[in-house]
Amino acid sequence: MPVTARTWGVLIVLCGAIFLEGIDVAMLNVALPSIRADLGLSTGMLSGVVSAYVLGYGGFMLLGGRAADLLGRRRMFLLWLVVFLLFSGLGGFATEGWMLLVARFVTGVAAAFMTPAGLSLITTSFPEGPQRNRALLVYAGTAAGGFALGLVIGGLLTAIGWRWVFFAPVALALVILLAAIPLIRDQGAPPAAGGFDVAGAVSITGAMMLLVYGVVRLEHLSDGPLLTIGAFAAGLALLALFVAVERRSASPLVRLGILRSRPLVRANVMAALLTASFFGFQFLVTLYLQELRGWSAVQTGLAMLAAAADVVLAPVLTPWLVNRFGNARVVLGGLLSGLLAYALFLGVGLDWTYAAMLPSMLLLGLMFAFVYGPLTIVATDGIAEHEQGLAGGLINSSFQFGAALGLSMVTAVNVAALGGMTGAEAGLDAMRTALVVPVTATLLAAVIAVAGLRARVREGVLSAT
Repeated sequence: MPVTARTWGVLIVLCGAIFLEGIDVAMLNVALPSIRADLGLSTGMLSGVVSAYVLGYGGFMLLGGRAADLLGRRRMFLLWLVVFLLFSGLGGFATEGWMLLVARFVTGVAAAFMTPAGLSLITTSFPEGPQRNRALLVYAGTAAGGFALGLVIGGLLTAIGWRWVFFAPVALALVILLAAIPLIRDQGAPPAAGGFDVAGAVSITGAMMLLVYGVVRLEHLSDGPLLTIGAFAAGLALLALFVAVERRSASPLVRLGILRSRPLVRANVMAALLTASFFGFQFLVTLYLQELRGWSAVQTGLAMLAAAADVVLAPVLTPWLVNRFGNARVVLGGLLSGLLAYALFLGVGLDWTYAAMLPSMLLLGLMFAFVYGPLTIVATDGIAEHEQGLAGGLINSSFQFGAALGLSMVTAVNVAALGGMTGAEAGLDAMRTALVVPVTATLLAAVIAVAGLRARVREGVLSAT
């Protein structure tokens, strides 16, 4: 298959879409304190605005990949790009918290359908080998760049007005849509057989939402404990329903037999713990810098920019380290870097200079550079060719669910630790307590990584005998 100028044009358009997704999430994170101040949102509602997006994204990711295969990649990409555009704009007109929750959830669902369609368009446009690898490397780097630049751009837009954080992606999405319509063509016809596992998608999304809601409810454990217990019970019931549906479905969203792969399961658990720690930490740092220290949104974005060192390190240093030491050791090294970053921040004070925060930010950049990509490789390595899409969808869903769960956990601990106290010192003590969540999550991920490394060593010894 020759790689034409049109093909490279398609790559640029698809990179624009994944840049849009990354910048959309990052800009909102910086604008959260301004949104809270303007709309009077509680801390729980504020974290829910972020969680709604990642729940919609993670819950429908697997169904999105299936839809692209059955209904056509181009059709799904363009349709859901329009939905993304519309609901991002609607979020900018929100006057109440529930309106933001709805807008962000639907935007996340749109991204869940749009992203796998875009990725499959790349893999079908470029021949397997160096050209496809190069295209995917550019694609992944653009996604990281969108998140990094979004922190700064979000700060600048928030200084004008937080609603521009929602309106700016609309303009970018419109440009991408106008370029995509003439450039993108479907590569091959979708298969005639197969169907949608709608029941599976609905049950797993509902389960995730209820479980995260239960965690958020823990911040007011004495206020309606039966509702909290009910949320957890209903979430677990839906999870059991999902398993039952998958066992009987002719076209399951997740073939349960794939979970017999221990490396895949370990990679998915570590993926969830990775994003739980990072998104929870970022949420706490944003509140710390803007609400306890009085930093502007622009200053906050620039402070977090150092954590985006993975944009440079991931494509340059990580491949060399993986080739020399293997995925498992590189992942463990990255997790230990993150653990040190969070541990250093436990000593945070109200008079800390940025120089005191910088080591943690740089170490977080190392963590993402050394963990994110290699985990994806581990999660798909050794999986049959016809289930590579399923394995990729699982790891992406784990990343998204971990982010939502991490936000809910730090919110619950932060609010519970604060209680009825007020003042900067009380807020700082509560934040330090909540920082235990990312520390614990990363420590658990590191323990799993060590277990995986030891299992690989044992397998190597057995195969040699």
